[in-house]
Parts: sequence; C-alpha cells; structure tokens
Amino acid sequence: MTAFRESIETAAHAIEAVGVLVVLIGLAIATWRFLLQQHRRQPGNHAFRYYRRNLGRSIILGLEFLIAGDIIRTVVVARDLAGVTSLAFIILIRSFMSFTLHLEVEGRWPWQPAPTGDKD
Repeated sequence: MTAFRESIETAAHAIEAVGVLVVLIGLAIATWRFLLQQHRRQPGNHAFRYYRRNLGRSIILGLEFLIAGDIIRTVVVARDLAGVTSLAFIILIRSFMSFTLHLEVEGRWPWQPAPTGDKD
C-alpha cells in the first residue's frame, strides 16, 4: 500500500508541475504575442487587453491543474483531518481565484453564456 501512496503522491506532484509549466509557457507565449503586436504598431489598448486576456487564461488553466493535484493528494495521501482541512482551504482559495480571474478575463461568470458575437 505504501508504494501505491508514493506513486499517487508522485502523480499529484507531476500534475502540479504541469500546472506551473502551463502558467510559465502561457506567460512566455502571451508576452511574445504582445511584443509582436507592439512591433506591428497595434493600438496599445488593444494589445494590452489581448495580453491580459491570454495571460489570465494561462493562469486559469494552470490553477485547474494545481487544484487537480491537490484533490488527488487529498483523496489518497492525506489521512488526518488537519491535512484534509488545509488542502480544502487551498482548493477553496484556488477555486475562488479561478472564478475571479475568469470574471476579469472574460467579463462574465463561468456559468453565464458567452455573448453571441464572441469569437473566442
């Protein structure tokens, strides 16, 4: 049973590492696109909004991976109430951040339908 827990713990760490990589790669891609738009003389406000939206989306996706890693670790590895409680608070905070970032990036809550003319 110990080998199983260790493999699940390793999987949870790997999923969290993917979440961090998603944020870092998203940051790099969003920054690169922003710099290209600046080079092409796109209007500054449009370029900034596009940069912010892309960066926010990568953070949201990275948070989803981090939450998934926490859930896996909580279900299998954490055996005491203190561990489960602390991870529950971490998941609550990360979920709140994800919802508020979604509102900030998309201009609507995740459960609200997208505007009909939205191309993204």
